[in-house]
Amino acid sequence: PCSRCCPWLRCCGNGEFRPRTVWLGHPEKREQRYPSNVVDNQKYNIFTFLPGVLFNQFKYFFNLYFLLLACSQFVPELRLGALYTYWVPLGFVLIITIIREAVEEIRCSMRDKEVNSQIYSKLSTRAAFFHSNYQCTFHSYIHYFSLQNQRVPADMIFLRTSERNGSCFLRTDQLDGETDWKLRLPVSCTQRLPTAGDLLQIRSYVYAEEPNIDIHSFVGTFTREDGDPPVNESLSIENTLWASTVIASGTIVGVVIYTGKELRSVMNTSNPRNKIGLFDLEVNCLTKILFGALIVVSLVMVALQHFAGRWYLQIFRFLLLFSNIIPISLRVNLDMGKMVYSWMIRKDSKIPGTVVKASTIPEQLGRISYLLTDKTGTLTQNEMVFRRLHLGTVAYGMDSMDEVQSHVFSAYTQPLHEPPTTRSLLSTKVRKTISSRVHEAVKAIALCHNVTPVYESNGVTDQAEAEQHYEDSCRVYQASSPDEVALVQWTESVGLTLVGRDLSSVHLRTPGGQILNFTILQIFPFTYESKRMGIIVRDESTGEITFYMKGADVVMAGIVQYNDWLEEEYNIFFLFFLPKVWMLTGDKLETATCTAKNAHIVTRTQDIHIFRPVTTRGEAHLELNAFRRKHDCALVISGDSLEVCLKFYEYEFMELACQCPAVICCRVAPTQKAQIVRLLQERTGKLTCAVGDGGNDVSMIQEADCGVGVEGKEGKQASLAADFSVTQFKHLGRLLMVHGRNSYKRSAALSQFVIHRSLCISTMQAVFSSVFYFASVPLYQGFLIIGYSTIYTMFPVFSLVLDKDVKSEVAMLYPELYKDLLKGRPLSFKTFLIWVLISIYQGSIIMYGALLLFESEFVHIVAISFTSLILTELLMVALTIQTWHWLMIVAELLSLACYIASLVFLHEFIDIYFITTLSFLWKVTVITLISCLPLYILKYLRRKFSPPSYSKLTS
Repeated sequence: PCSRCCPWLRCCGNGEFRPRTVWLGHPEKREQRYPSNVVDNQKYNIFTFLPGVLFNQFKYFFNLYFLLLACSQFVPELRLGALYTYWVPLGFVLIITIIREAVEEIRCSMRDKEVNSQIYSKLSTRAAFFHSNYQCTFHSYIHYFSLQNQRVPADMIFLRTSERNGSCFLRTDQLDGETDWKLRLPVSCTQRLPTAGDLLQIRSYVYAEEPNIDIHSFVGTFTREDGDPPVNESLSIENTLWASTVIASGTIVGVVIYTGKELRSVMNTSNPRNKIGLFDLEVNCLTKILFGALIVVSLVMVALQHFAGRWYLQIFRFLLLFSNIIPISLRVNLDMGKMVYSWMIRKDSKIPGTVVKASTIPEQLGRISYLLTDKTGTLTQNEMVFRRLHLGTVAYGMDSMDEVQSHVFSAYTQPLHEPPTTRSLLSTKVRKTISSRVHEAVKAIALCHNVTPVYESNGVTDQAEAEQHYEDSCRVYQASSPDEVALVQWTESVGLTLVGRDLSSVHLRTPGGQILNFTILQIFPFTYESKRMGIIVRDESTGEITFYMKGADVVMAGIVQYNDWLEEEYNIFFLFFLPKVWMLTGDKLETATCTAKNAHIVTRTQDIHIFRPVTTRGEAHLELNAFRRKHDCALVISGDSLEVCLKFYEYEFMELACQCPAVICCRVAPTQKAQIVRLLQERTGKLTCAVGDGGNDVSMIQEADCGVGVEGKEGKQASLAADFSVTQFKHLGRLLMVHGRNSYKRSAALSQFVIHRSLCISTMQAVFSSVFYFASVPLYQGFLIIGYSTIYTMFPVFSLVLDKDVKSEVAMLYPELYKDLLKGRPLSFKTFLIWVLISIYQGSIIMYGALLLFESEFVHIVAISFTSLILTELLMVALTIQTWHWLMIVAELLSLACYIASLVFLHEFIDIYFITTLSFLWKVTVITLISCLPLYILKYLRRKFSPPSYSKLTS
């Protein structure tokens, strides 16, 4: 999401970032104005909406051409008909566009309003706490978060917590992509205050550095002036609560220091941009070609008149006469088609909850070459499940966990009150059995971790109850990582439950309800250097001291006894994971490397080049040279080093990186993710799609040609900022393979058919003018042309948006069908040229056929040619359709019925008695069949000698 300050403040030069002093509870003492804290994903506001929409429409040649065309009719010498024949179609296009943009902006505003309407508790001098709206969060307000899983609304300094240990955990995956929880500490002097209300009674303030993009550092001080002596306490990143993070434990109170565009999360995102699809750019390019043809035809017509008289006016008149070469109905049909595609996506029951925010680019989904996705939360939703237990020669899977549970139960039904020495001797022998080995493994997992059970009652943490009753319904596990919680939850499911823990002890409950007490003698915390953790505990019932250790498999494999199952697991990974992969993650270097190895992005035998930290151009040059000398080597590079390389040696780095079997980019900031997407677009020229579920993915989503947000459990930042929103990652397949593919192929067919329809009538006009001494006289009146492209042929042509070449199930089953679209064959210069030739042929056949077969009835030339033209279009639609829909049949019959019914009102141009004669009907039928013969032949030859890739699948 993008929060914006008042546009008037920007104009006044208040856009620079400065340090600030924030007094607790005294907003009147603020030194400068700060941006409001509203989430705003809209592209326009009430003042810029209409100018912005019109500018985005007329900055492209296609729409600008029709605007100039309509304006030219105000010049009497250039007028060829009534003004409404030009302004009504243009106005209709603009109205459709404005309505579509307005609907999308209203929907976006409603989604933003939902987020901005969240309620938080605010500390006040008049009342202890009162409810405050999210968007009313200004500087120096002190906010109170009373529930877990509540999102921090602004950048704050952590002042107080209700936790006995005086700290809290944050989930930061929406900010930096890291799934492990972060420990945050309150300001010491405010934590020692008796109550939260005392925060407003002391004279204190926070000095904060100017807003910047770095989410991993902070410099500031907290000063209390009414003490004796005054208290000055330095502040660091450990005292901050950045917006978009989630309070994972306890109740906290904090003071707001940054809001709006000054938020760390916002500064790491980009402003939403108006995305124009590649398909629209290709159509715009084709219209330029048609405009060039229009100029050539007009010049030829004037040249054949030997440039007589006011020939320059004749050129403009011919330009207007043949202006139908570029059909204004093309814009109408394509825009309405996009609305239909968007509606189909929203109403698809197989991908429920999908939202289309950018209805202008559904065709993009059918041409994605590069799919970039966030790693952990997007794919797993941060839900870790213990699935397999290996014990050397035996393994237990999900279907055999009941055996593990029975082993644990039997281990605690044996006599436990034996002397320690005897117990120790017996345990050495018993551990050789399967039952004891399973029991010891479960106990090791239940003890070696950093998980703390917390007991909640009515939303209030009650540590005393935790020590007394250990109620299962009130217990919640807290840890720095979701996989730690998954381990403890698994031991609980097999009978050994973690019920209590503090700094010096751990308490487990057996299947029989007995409490086992262990004293923590020493903890060896996990580090990214050692990649393992250890704990030494003493069993209070036996006095036995045990050292438990766990860690990454690449480390533990060299410590524990060798087992061939570990190698077998890696061999399985090796068989399934061999693409060149780029992994972009916010994790630390060691974590990213371990993840890449475990997922086998990097094989066990493959060399890894860890790009040393570089800060200057010279260091980057030396390190690139060192990497260039290595072959078949995976690259691991941090975000800081990546930024230096891209700044000075962008081309060289991308060339080397693309040759690597795998590239792992760690500690990548959100803006760097966007930069990588941008580089991929520039270097390859292909369409990209970025998928994410968190605030740290917003920049990447907005930079990509198609941005897809997954509605995760942690928030809707990605969903709000994306072009398309899905509720589950697996829905992405149908969104691309079915809806993306259909949207692109349907739009390609629709655009070429509309161009063909207009070229036919322009060709007929050219033939008519050449027969009558190249006069710039219109063949049809304006309302006939409008009726031709709307009432008489619009519904059959537009029904192509329902056409499909294969069933949805086939498109999902064979992804190769999607790959064919990446070459852009449905709409290419080749297909465009074929349709141009068909149009010229049909227009010529209809016009010359009318002149030759009805020479004696020349006065009825309009009736003859117009009827033949409409019948030809209806037949062409029927020959183009691949899968009939009942609405297509209705559209064909309805259009034919409308034409017949309207003959009563066209008696000035069409003699109704003449067109009912058998001679007229027979000759018109002949003209129509001859004009459609080439398309029928082309379809037959294609199916015979060059069938499409899906023909075998549908046969």
